[in-house]
Amino acid sequence: EREKKDEQIWLEGNIASGKTTCLEYFSKTSDIEVLTEPVSKWRNVQGCNPLGLMYQDPSRWGLTLQTYVQLTMLDWHVLPMSAPIRMMERSIYSAKYIFVENLYKSGKMPEVDFAVLSEWFEWIIKNIAIPVDLIVYLQTSPQTCYERLKQRCREEEKVISLEYLESIHNLYEDWLIHHKSFEVPAPVLVIPADHDLKKMLHQYEENREKILMAHC
Repeated sequence: EREKKDEQIWLEGNIASGKTTCLEYFSKTSDIEVLTEPVSKWRNVQGCNPLGLMYQDPSRWGLTLQTYVQLTMLDWHVLPMSAPIRMMERSIYSAKYIFVENLYKSGKMPEVDFAVLSEWFEWIIKNIAIPVDLIVYLQTSPQTCYERLKQRCREEEKVISLEYLESIHNLYEDWLIHHKSFEVPAPVLVIPADHDLKKMLHQYEENREKILMAHC
């Protein structure tokens, strides 16, 4: 019998793809530590709200927010594990490959900002160990995400358009499905996530062993 080892899982997906529900589901399992995106930090850095500022004026505040996102995600990655399995919402990789990339490609991030963030990112992944054993990708249609977004009414998200969700979706697909853009640092398990809550919970149960398999 193989010795049990620590397992790190990243949960990736578009805005409103159902990541919170998935994390809540697995957080009820013993031996699993769940790390959600540190959004509260992004909303309040010593009294400032870089997340809100970025949505209002991406060209001006994109670099500010994404530098801080990079720092706070790195902080999660290097945090000592408190359980044998860690499931983490997104990663420093998707922060760069999806969200920074989208700001740049859509013309909302100046080239110099993109270049500086990219050099920081490259330095981090070259010099700091960021372990990952499995990427779980909640694959949703942008339309479904848009409908869910309208229902949940988070203040900063009111400005998010269907076009924005489509751009994020396409970057995720290129990265995790078609392997067209960037390195994929671990095997990917795709879970179709357009369904209602009951069906999604059933799918998580069906995939439980695949998700927790590396830990054996």
